[in-house]
Amino acid sequence: MRRLLLLALLLVFAHPAFALTDAETAAVKKAEATLNAITTMKARFVQVDADGSSHEGDLYLSRPGKMRLVYDPPTPMLMVADGVFLIYVDKEMDDVSHVDLNDTPAGLLLKQNLSFGDPAVKLLGVHLGPGTVEITAAQAKDPAAGRLTFVFSDNPFEMRQWRVVDAQNKEVQVTLLNPSFGGALDGKLFRYDARREKSDRE
Repeated sequence: MRRLLLLALLLVFAHPAFALTDAETAAVKKAEATLNAITTMKARFVQVDADGSSHEGDLYLSRPGKMRLVYDPPTPMLMVADGVFLIYVDKEMDDVSHVDLNDTPAGLLLKQNLSFGDPAVKLLGVHLGPGTVEITAAQAKDPAAGRLTFVFSDNPFEMRQWRVVDAQNKEVQVTLLNPSFGGALDGKLFRYDARREKSDRE
């Protein structure tokens, strides 16, 4: 009986609470393959916050687990994922906060092998638009903590944007500009060192 109960729970969490069409299933599989083919990425980005304000900067990504968003002045922010934590830095307030990466939507983007059928991932929606594919997911252990929508261009099939909706239902949109893939990235990018960061700003 216990084995049957565990199997039933696994099936509930492994599959969305809605049926996918053949086209949506194919798009999900293509998205998984596209994301999992990314080892490193460098891009300019434009971020639009919930209040309509926008910020630009440079993004560095190394899967699994690592990312760095360097915001252009005058935005006094830095964000680093070091493989364990997502680290938010407010340079103006000299404030640093650490959040377990796997408790955030960013953990989905940085998973080593992302599968939307993974019991740890909750698939919330698939939308096929004209020339775009949007897939929304959350960490299954706490979907209310935030959700991430991956936005892909359809032809060629490439990730162009993501949108994060946090626990307060505020949305942040990040659009990638001229991304390049597969190049070598300095490991120091993904290690937060307060003294080094302060020295670089001076």
